[in-house]
Amino acid sequence: MDTNPTNRRALGLVLAVFVLGVALGGVLTYAFGNRIWGVRAGTQNTQSRRDRTVEQFTRELNLTAEQQKQLDAVLVDMQAKYEAIHKQIAPQTDQVRQDGREQIRALLTAEQKPKYEEMLLRLDEERKKRSFR
Repeated sequence: MDTNPTNRRALGLVLAVFVLGVALGGVLTYAFGNRIWGVRAGTQNTQSRRDRTVEQFTRELNLTAEQQKQLDAVLVDMQAKYEAIHKQIAPQTDQVRQDGREQIRALLTAEQKPKYEEMLLRLDEERKKRSFR
């Protein structure tokens, strides 16, 4: 290969475009993957999860139609009980979270605190999305 400055410059530009393309592709895949595919995976409702559970039990245990109905009723009851327990302990877990956040704030520098607050906003948004499944 000829090593004149024009060829080296052209090769450098080609490599730079390639590296930028790979980087941009990775960033876009990550961004759209989390926003599109991640949301779809996280938004499955309790009915579809319950249906899959009944289907799995039916396949593996050879349930009758009556057993499938009874299993679905048991799963509905379990979910209601889980939600009731979660509502009871939610204030306690929120308090532990807030206490921990205060302790973390106390150890951060003035430059780190604004970044931490931004991070908390993101984390809270993600938690909100997960809780509305």
